[in-house]
Amino acid sequence: MPEDTPVERSMMEPPQIYVERTLALIKPDALHKADEIEDIIVRSGFTVLSKRRVHLSPEQASDFYAEHYGKMFFPSLVAYLSSGPIIALVLARDKAIAYWNMLIGPTNTYKARETHPDSLRAIYGLDDQRNAVHGSETFSSAEREIRFMFPDMTLEPVPAGQAAKDYLMKNVNPTLLQGLTGLCKAKPEEPVVWLADWLLENNPNKPKVEEPL
Repeated sequence: MPEDTPVERSMMEPPQIYVERTLALIKPDALHKADEIEDIIVRSGFTVLSKRRVHLSPEQASDFYAEHYGKMFFPSLVAYLSSGPIIALVLARDKAIAYWNMLIGPTNTYKARETHPDSLRAIYGLDDQRNAVHGSETFSSAEREIRFMFPDMTLEPVPAGQAAKDYLMKNVNPTLLQGLTGLCKAKPEEPVVWLADWLLENNPNKPKVEEPL
């Protein structure tokens, strides 16, 4: 029996779902460029899940940067973040943490201009401290920082890897298979529209509304 080609194997592999969330801050010195930065964010493939403008007190800024407590630059870092309004955004996309950190560049603006001239910090940062934007460095820090800035936001775990495969096999594939089978039998002129209507009508999670008596 002939072996599958790499292309055939890739077509047969079940879909993967990898979605991450990260926190982005547009800092006081870059606030006047917020619209430009948000446009770059969206064009870079991120979805903005939540957004707020806030002016942190020194105490709040100190709590946000608690992991840096005791370092020589800590007081100036707190003073900078609390010096004016900031914009906090929850961003989502595949590998959001890594992609956002790549987009913003090195922490030091001067280094960013040398090594990553197209990064946000190279473009909008002013010096080694006033670097325009912030990004969570790890998955755990992203969760902590999102909860800090958006305490009412629910951070539900997103299926990934085997969990995503199991979810698709159990909850999505059976319904989709029925729809595709019906599509083949019906042979409509507009198959995409037909399938979309069928899925809406046969959504197993659609709430059932009792007809009035």
